[in-house]
Amino acid sequence: MTDDVIKERAVLFLGSRLKRLAERMQGDVVRFAERAGLAIQPSQYSLLVTIDAYGPQTIGGLTGALQLSQPAVTRTVARLTDLGLVEMNRMHRDQRHKTVSLTEAGKAALLRSRLLVFPKIEAAVADLLDGLAGPLLDQIAEVEDRLNERPLDRRGEGGSAPALTIRDYDDDLAHHFREINEQWITAMYSLEPAEIELLADPGAHILDPGGAILFVEAEGLGIVGTCALRKTGPGEFELTKMGVIEAARGCKAGAFLLKAVIARAEEMGAATLYLLSNRKSAAAIHLYEKLGFLHDDEIMRRFGARYERCDVAMRYAGPPTGAEAAPAPSVDKVRRPARAPV
Repeated sequence: MTDDVIKERAVLFLGSRLKRLAERMQGDVVRFAERAGLAIQPSQYSLLVTIDAYGPQTIGGLTGALQLSQPAVTRTVARLTDLGLVEMNRMHRDQRHKTVSLTEAGKAALLRSRLLVFPKIEAAVADLLDGLAGPLLDQIAEVEDRLNERPLDRRGEGGSAPALTIRDYDDDLAHHFREINEQWITAMYSLEPAEIELLADPGAHILDPGGAILFVEAEGLGIVGTCALRKTGPGEFELTKMGVIEAARGCKAGAFLLKAVIARAEEMGAATLYLLSNRKSAAAIHLYEKLGFLHDDEIMRRFGARYERCDVAMRYAGPPTGAEAAPAPSVDKVRRPARAPV
């Protein structure tokens, strides 16, 4: 049977047709989330965004805000709890009512969604609806035909991630430097005593001796990455403590930041720019190689003992042969106030 009764009896089955169209579009949206490494279903996003925007909510509050049935909201909360994205507690002023709040994993998943999923969905839907006109039923038919020609998840190519900006160090940003580095270091290694000391007072250990700290900020999301240049001798700088929060990986914030740090090192007269790492940081090492860092035995001999886990040493040799020198990202220079004498 090839006849489409729901489409033929458009007025009679309008609700069924809209539900079918919604399920089809949501099926396409799932693939956007999967590509970003997320297991969130489209129907779950509205609940997560509501809690993120308005804070912890009771089931009743979510039912009213989303205008869905209480059983539907309860089922969604249960699924998100199983995924570790929300949790139930008694934060509500009436202790008889439990509230639903985001976990740290939920906040990270939403951040990743804003970077890698939402812009693509918005671009895809805008492309799908572009130029529609006429009676509602004709528009629905046109949307269906367009989806037959090209599904929604193949229309998000033009979606762009939030704009990235380089920020210079400011004392108000110091906690980002510590938190971002603690996150990636403790996830892969353990903090060494020298690192704990450096992260506690980056001004004394990096800035005062003539170094620099830069941050990358994503529009609407805040600081997502950081990197430092530590001066270790005349014209000699170590590129160190570079990290991007896990939720923001995949939006090219790391490459954007690294280009800015290389440019800053050149502005500061670096004759030698080097870094120390570990083979476990394979993705970072690949990025360093891509932007012109080469493995260097001399750097290993001179500086490798600085970190117990160091088994990779690299020196910047300039842009790779054949690569176009991309302009360095501009820096929003919010200069650090002078440190008070101790």
